[in-house]
Amino acid sequence: MATKLWEKNVQVNERIDKFTVGKDREMDLYLAKYDVLGSMAHITMLQSIGLLKEDELKTLLKELKKIYLSAERGEFVIEDDIEDVHSQVELMLTRKLGDVGKKIHSGRSRNDQVLLDLKLFTRAQLKEVAGKVQLLFAALIRQSNTYKDVLMPGYTHLQVAMPSSFGLWFGAYAESLVDDMTFLQAAFKICNRNPLGSAAGYGSSFPLNRTMTTDLLGFDSMNYNVVYAQMGRGKMERNVAFALASIAGTLAKLAFDACMFSSQNFGFVKLPDECTTGSSIMPHKKNPDVFELTRAKCNKIQSLPQQIMLIMNNLPSGYFRDLQIIKEVFLPVFDELKDCLDMTTYIIERIEINRHILDDSRYDNMFSVEEVNRLTLEGMPFRDAYKKIGLDIAAGQFVPNKDVHHVHEGSIGNLCNESICLLMQQVVDGFNFHAMEEAERKLIEKAG
Repeated sequence: MATKLWEKNVQVNERIDKFTVGKDREMDLYLAKYDVLGSMAHITMLQSIGLLKEDELKTLLKELKKIYLSAERGEFVIEDDIEDVHSQVELMLTRKLGDVGKKIHSGRSRNDQVLLDLKLFTRAQLKEVAGKVQLLFAALIRQSNTYKDVLMPGYTHLQVAMPSSFGLWFGAYAESLVDDMTFLQAAFKICNRNPLGSAAGYGSSFPLNRTMTTDLLGFDSMNYNVVYAQMGRGKMERNVAFALASIAGTLAKLAFDACMFSSQNFGFVKLPDECTTGSSIMPHKKNPDVFELTRAKCNKIQSLPQQIMLIMNNLPSGYFRDLQIIKEVFLPVFDELKDCLDMTTYIIERIEINRHILDDSRYDNMFSVEEVNRLTLEGMPFRDAYKKIGLDIAAGQFVPNKDVHHVHEGSIGNLCNESICLLMQQVVDGFNFHAMEEAERKLIEKAG
């Protein structure tokens, strides 16, 4: 068994080692290239304050870049007897460069190292999620505009209620994503603050330049108070999880609608054949498996904030090993949500719409409100008009006028999709992903 970074004279029991390491080797593969990026910034700062020589910095940066590229290619491996990604990177440097590799940990702890890795990983993932949300948003807006004049029933209590339209249906989910993206932006801004230099949560006697590492890594600012930087572990993941859950909630609701509307009892939409499956016994079946799985996965994602809260709940200030377990539920969730976004976008772009839903007389009564409003506009008191139309329906004498004229903002005839698109663009612009991307690019380039 390899020596731990923290071991002195007593070697840890093998069973204890297995229990305490848990899934860290597996989970830390998500963080590998970000751990290297953080080390690049940290040692650049160490050289500026005299803790590394210039030639040592160049040698370390060159070797770190090799490790970074191996992680990008998916070739980075955490060896069986190595505790975590931080230990693996330091071991690789020491094997190649000798004592110089042992200098990279000056002025930091694995506590602020993993905090930094998590933030760098998370902000990159949030950028990917935001990009996929934008693609789904664009697909929904296109379909909303395409089918803006195609009416469909609107429901309350799952009872036929009033006229709606596919323009409204698609557009509603587009605008929902705007709110989700606003939440995502807030999570990104909480994430995009630099904890490096807080060490174990109480700072360092080295004259660290935390402003420098903040700039080198393209953070908006730093977590200034070193104790709070450590208290942010778990809190950042929880806040991000709430934002992801908000997106997942929108997808789950859309998936439920699509499953219901594609059933024979509704027949409002037809899902792409390649997104449905058959039955082993019923040859006529076309099951909406993709959307059913999307609904289930997204409902699971909506439980993530509660999982994180229960792991970190009531911990006092300072670091505790409990926080390690958060990685197991948090790190894999991004890929799951991105898959759901991809699948939903694929189907929305190819979904077929029934343009003749309202030919069915079962939907005639949903035009009753239109008739009540027409009589009211002609001068009849609303309550009298309501009663008259109700009696006509009861007597089987109601004849609907299906020519619907809604003109107010956000209604069938005035979807306000341009305004919704403007809102989305304002949210997207507020992320400022460019700053982090440019900073990371410069760090890699500087390494040679």
